[in-house]
Amino acid sequence: MIIMSSFWIESTKDNGKSKIITQNYNVDVCIIGAGMAGLSIGYYLSKKGIKVLIVDKKSEIGAATSGNTTAKITLQHNLIYDYLINEFGEDFALKYYESNKQAISNIKQIIEDEKIDCDFEYVPNYVYTTDVEEILKIEKEVDAINMLENKLTKEKPAKFITESELPFKITAGIKLENQSQFHPRKYMFGLVKAIEKYNGMIFTDSLVTDVKRESDGYITCVNKNTIKSKYVVLASHYPFINFPGLYFSKMYQVTSYSIAIELENNTITGMYISSNEPTLSFRTAKYGNKKLLIVAGGNHKTGFSPDSDENYGYRFLENQINKLFPKAKTLYRWNTKDCITLDKIPYIGEFSFFKTNMYVATGFNKWGMTASNIAGNIITDSIIGNINKYAEIYDSTRIEPIKNKEEVTNMAKQVVNSYINNRIKIPKEDLSAIKKDNGGIIKIDGKSVGIYKSIQGDIFAVNPTCTHLGCLLTWNNVDKTWDCPCHGSRFDFTGKNIYDPALKDLEIMSLD
Repeated sequence: MIIMSSFWIESTKDNGKSKIITQNYNVDVCIIGAGMAGLSIGYYLSKKGIKVLIVDKKSEIGAATSGNTTAKITLQHNLIYDYLINEFGEDFALKYYESNKQAISNIKQIIEDEKIDCDFEYVPNYVYTTDVEEILKIEKEVDAINMLENKLTKEKPAKFITESELPFKITAGIKLENQSQFHPRKYMFGLVKAIEKYNGMIFTDSLVTDVKRESDGYITCVNKNTIKSKYVVLASHYPFINFPGLYFSKMYQVTSYSIAIELENNTITGMYISSNEPTLSFRTAKYGNKKLLIVAGGNHKTGFSPDSDENYGYRFLENQINKLFPKAKTLYRWNTKDCITLDKIPYIGEFSFFKTNMYVATGFNKWGMTASNIAGNIITDSIIGNINKYAEIYDSTRIEPIKNKEEVTNMAKQVVNSYINNRIKIPKEDLSAIKKDNGGIIKIDGKSVGIYKSIQGDIFAVNPTCTHLGCLLTWNNVDKTWDCPCHGSRFDFTGKNIYDPALKDLEIMSLD
């Protein structure tokens, strides 16, 4: 039987519960979001004696993006450094490189200091291609990494390779030693324990509904309680406060898929990711006395239906697994979402010029393990008044973040399509147009209605308008969810909100 849940979550299911906020608090810093970023920020702040309170709307720690990641701790973010050098210059690229390299060491130091048992191990990381047209890109990236590291240590660690331990032929690749991987939920539980040891507080099942500015700080409304604080940190994956930060105009969300398989003979020891599309990623994970192989990829922009193309979603991964590992036993399947910035750089720092003492950490571009640690250090330094030498390159208030014009054009087209084109792509105005165990949008009395018809024929009707900023939702038949193609919010077939930035559930509609 395949478990439709993350291996990280299922293997730590008894440890994820925390407690619900039931009273008002007055603290120094209120952190919204108890994922990897929120906990990393909370750890560094509480360790310095700052009174921290963390709230999360999920009922478990690490039950969202951080618990559904591949959890690769690497500075090798696909083909990034040649791009950074060309777009921003060598000094900028060096700071990005050095900050991510430092983050790996920082994570290892936290594990040692707090004695966290989280299956941490150093392994080589590889970026590879099977496309001969990508070879030049690989060569340039090797040169870029070696040039940057040479500035720091006079070493050249990146190796150009043409062979690997993968069960297929690659045309070229980059090997980088001393990267790492771990069990993300075990690490997060270790952070929780440490934060509480340093007198920090963490509450789950605690939905933030509003953040109000006061003369001496902020009032965060959570459930029926309030948290008064001088500082607020938005570490909730996607900022739910739209103005004046306008992050919804500077990011989009991508859905990625993972399958954990058990092999009779697993010869893969490193972490791998393809440079060419469709993305295919590999890493191992401890599984008792054995190791699972986690195969990930099939990425697509959230709001696109992944069952419509064999290059996306579980279909793509299952086809690859059947071809490469025909005797594999599939144990787990899961997916997650990641915030992608238009210039490939995370937003870490002040939320806006107009909201002092409010900070944000978002847009990690699928590399949240190192980015979360970087965010922890930058935001902690900002709050205590220290200068962080990496803060300027992650500046979340940067005026011109749009370097990737192709991404901007694609994002604009997809948003316009959601507001306009999808509204006229309506199936037959009859419930019979919706097959069992499927969903879609029909017109009833001139109104758009989102319909899901269960296997038993039961009808679930919702208003298919996203409660974030009003985009028309699309039906995802793989996960049986309503997905927003504009900003990535997701709702289950009953209308319940399951992913930000939307906070409210969908309106239930009656067909009587």
